[in-house]
This record gives sequence, C-alpha cells and structure tokens, in this order.
Amino acid sequence: MPRYRYRAVNAAGQIVKGQLSALHEADLQAQLDAAGLSPIRFGVVRQITLRAQRLPQREMINLLFHLQMLLRSGVSVLDALADLRDGADSLQLRQVAAALMDRIQNGSTLASAMGADPAVFSDVMVHLVRSGEVTGQLAEVLAELVRSLKWQSELAAQTKKLILYPAFVTVTITGVVVFLMVYLVPQLVGFIANMGQDIPLQTRILIWLSNAFVNYWWLILPTPVALVVGLGIAARVNEQVRFRLHQAMLALPIVGPVIRKIILARLMDSFALMYRTGIPVIDALGYCERVTGNLPVQQAIARVQERIATGSAISEAFAQENLFPALVVRMLRVGEVTGALDEALANVSYFFTRDIEEAIGRVQALIEPVLTVTLGLILGWIMLAVLGPIYDTISKIKA
Repeated sequence: MPRYRYRAVNAAGQIVKGQLSALHEADLQAQLDAAGLSPIRFGVVRQITLRAQRLPQREMINLLFHLQMLLRSGVSVLDALADLRDGADSLQLRQVAAALMDRIQNGSTLASAMGADPAVFSDVMVHLVRSGEVTGQLAEVLAELVRSLKWQSELAAQTKKLILYPAFVTVTITGVVVFLMVYLVPQLVGFIANMGQDIPLQTRILIWLSNAFVNYWWLILPTPVALVVGLGIAARVNEQVRFRLHQAMLALPIVGPVIRKIILARLMDSFALMYRTGIPVIDALGYCERVTGNLPVQQAIARVQERIATGSAISEAFAQENLFPALVVRMLRVGEVTGALDEALANVSYFFTRDIEEAIGRVQALIEPVLTVTLGLILGWIMLAVLGPIYDTISKIKA
C-alpha cells in the first residue's frame, strides 16, 4: 500500500503536513476529506505493507463488531468495510479496512484477506472466520470473537493489576532503602563514629551497607535491571531457560496459582469458541497451544493432543496432566456425556474468571500490610543499629 506525504489546509485555514497510507490517490482524497482537510499537494513517499503494523485490540474489537452488526442487518462485507474505511476515527483501522476491501475485490474471501496479514489477524481468528463463511454463520462467529476479545481485554487488565501492584510496592521499598542508606544513615553514622567507643556488630553492618550504597550506587542500582534483561534475553534464545522461567512463574507463592488460572481461563475460552464454531477438537487444541504463551502448558496441551489422536477421551487425556485441576477434568467429562462440551468449557472459564478477580483482590489486600511490616522492620533495624550505641554511651555517662 503506497504511503503519501501531503500538504493540506484545514477548516481554520491552517497548513497541515503529514503522511497517510492509501490504496490510491482517490483513497487518499477520501481520507483527507473525512479528516476535514483540503489537499494542496501530495506525493508517494514509499511502499509499505500492512504486515509491519499491528492493530490495537480496541480497534480490532471495533472492526469485528462493526462487521457483525452490519452483516446481521443484511449489508454486504464490502459495503461494511467501505463504511469503516470512510468513517472510522482511527487511521490504522481505515488502512486495515481498505486493505481487506482491495483483496476481497480481487477475489479473496474475508478469511483469506485476513490471512494475508498474519501480524494483524491471528491464525485462530482466520480459521474461525473461515468456519463462519463455510457454515453461513459469519455474523454469529464474529459476535463470538467480539465477546472473546472483550473478555480477554478484561483478563489482561486483571493480569496487569496482579503484576504492576507488587512491582510498585517493590520499587517503593527499594526507594526508601536507598534514601536511608545514601542520605540519612551517613549523617547518623558520622555522629556515632565521633563518640569514640566500640561500635557493635549490627552498626558496623549498617555502616558497611551505607558505604556500599554511597560509593557503588552506580553498580548496585542497575544490577537488578541487568539481571532481568539478561534473563529475558536468555529465555528468548534458549527454550530450556524459557521453560524453567515459565515453570517458576506457575510455582510462585500466592501469585503463581492466579497466573495459572488466568492461563487456563483463556485456554478454556478459546477451546470453547473453536469447538462451538465447528473446528475439530485436535485442530482446536493445536490453535490453543499457539495461543497459550506458557511453555509447560503448551507441552501439556501437545501431549493431550497426542492422546486424543490415539483414541483417548478428551477428559481422560486432560486428567493425565497435573497442570489441569480436577474441576477442568470433571467439567470436560460432563460435557462429553451431555454433548455440550462448549458449555462445560464456558462454565470452567467463567469460574476461573470470577476466582481470578477474588484472588487479585486478596493479593492487593495482602500487599499493603506486607509493605507496612517490611518498612517497619527496615526502619526498626536501622534505628536499633543507630540508637544502640547512643544509648550505651548515655548509660555509661550516668554510671
């Protein structure tokens, strides 16, 4: 898709410069008109592909919801996409709609047009849309995709809460300790040293730590960041390191079980969505494996696939993996017996989602007293190390 550099005039008569991607000059004119701009001149900058761009999840939800509503109203896919191309507020969304229109006009189906941009549309989404086209239930499939993406967005927000709050607490404690060691403790230590008496062990340790912070802060402060970055690089290049890291995340106290429930909730929701739209169980699990970012869970799903492929029942295949709790296995067994596997999976996802919200609330409620106790212990130790020698000196004077 060409990218144009333009110079235009807005409604207030001001000169506006910028760049836009458009299928052709008429498309560029339409985009500028929609933005209330009158072009003075323009020219092609370079050729870009949509493959290098990513559509924010909010815009993806808007795209699918728009298509779903218009298709249910009897509007064709091309007209629905044209409406988005000409009227969407987001430039990225207009570009995506224009690219999809171009491919469909050249003979592609909607699923094939989406599949041409794997950086924008995932394999799961493409196969679900293709399933909807084949069965004549495209609007219903798009509605399920919208529901699933909204749910995943809420789940991602819960995950950020779980991670960001402890990180904020850790940074706060670290900042307080650095302030005490670099600014406050050296002043108190100088007073103690001038008293000319034997310094107890805990005070000597405090002095040593304070000197280390004052003289080597440039080494101490970047070290945790360097360790995290190094671990991230090692995990990216070495699958065994990544596996151990993901395994350790699931084994963390308090936080680990919540992370596992978040992963399983998303897994069950995706599995239910694909099963409901007619995708075979083996294929659905294959897509779920790619959706799941945790290596131990991915390997467990791969083993489940192998067992089902060799004739095992779905519930039996899951039961042999310790990562999946008894609730998952029990609901899968009920779904197999009743023939409503998608509903059983949806119930599991709903249960985990509610449990996640409660667990995150408990973690956040626990962190505040932990922060208070931790700061209290640090301050208490510093005060004891500083005031202990002063108290001994006063006691000797009285004696």
